Amino acid sequence: MDPINLDDFEALAREKLDAAAYDYFAGGANDEVTLRANRAAFEGLRLLPRVMVDASRRDLSTTVLDTPVAFPVLIAPTALHRLAHAEGELATARAAREAGIILILSTLSTTPLEEVAAAAGPAWFQLYVYRDRGLTRDLVARVGAAGYRALVVTVDAPALGRRERDVRNGFRLPEGIALANVAPQGLGGFPAAPGESGLAAYFAAQLDPSLTWPDLDWLAGATGLPVLVKGIHRADDAVRAVDHGAAGVIVSNHGGRQLDTVPAGIELLPPIADAVAGRAEILVDGGARRGTDIVKALALGARAVLIGRPVLWGLAVDGAGGVARVLELLRREFDLALALCGCPSVSDVDRSLVG
Repeated sequence: MDPINLDDFEALAREKLDAAAYDYFAGGANDEVTLRANRAAFEGLRLLPRVMVDASRRDLSTTVLDTPVAFPVLIAPTALHRLAHAEGELATARAAREAGIILILSTLSTTPLEEVAAAAGPAWFQLYVYRDRGLTRDLVARVGAAGYRALVVTVDAPALGRRERDVRNGFRLPEGIALANVAPQGLGGFPAAPGESGLAAYFAAQLDPSLTWPDLDWLAGATGLPVLVKGIHRADDAVRAVDHGAAGVIVSNHGGRQLDTVPAGIELLPPIADAVAGRAEILVDGGARRGTDIVKALALGARAVLIGRPVLWGLAVDGAGGVARVLELLRREFDLALALCGCPSVSDVDRSLVG
């Protein structure tokens, strides 16, 4: 089958991936209510196109934190890319560079952050804060030295959501794959945990559940990079993040993988954008699968959209080439959606387009 949309890539990836790896990438928390809601919320929004607008030429480009991007999509931070393809994050980085967009690398990558930075175009780094603050400080220093342009702090994971697919599978890292960014500290892997997800056990043992807003000040002081806060659900928390120096807020429910039954990110976006009122850039993730979804997110206040699982499906299907094809499909769909909405450029998208 020659894939013509992102769902086609998922179907092909499922055939290629080990069942436990597919479940790890595809699954959500508990009953996966939020996982399904992320997609359903985009589908439930209706577009109200303008007509009789000259859309013969279209400009898809924009900037995110002053970095030019070819179109308003970023690659979301997702872990363990070598479960999908032997080249892992390096393949993803090359595809992002080719597409002219920003890659956000996960702390839990299976390739060292320095190697990924060398292969990527503009890149950000997603940070989980370890109980060992010295280790965290060293990681942040490496991020700056490697040339990453921003730090994305995930704040919705004081514990790992209960992902029942992973519990059933006793999910753990297979032989030969490790968490490459912390391997020198002996934290590169996690053992099988009978009756539990090995990743959940790793989170419980290593990551710091005590983060509070002053820690954001500490992180901002530890780096000269812009700091974004990922995992915001509420307008008041978005304002707090900006008050504590965040340059950006990422509206995210972690792909439906943390607290089940929270609303879809796209539903949370408008009140958060209104509350932030231009003081910081707003991004959103969770459930975007079509070019029309990108238009809807921009119309409701996002600067850009983060794409996670579809990138992994492309990676599983054909490495860097598969990721590049996923991104090109999205770019073409977004271009067509702009034309049909009567928007010659990204700057023409506003809230009046969503009914």
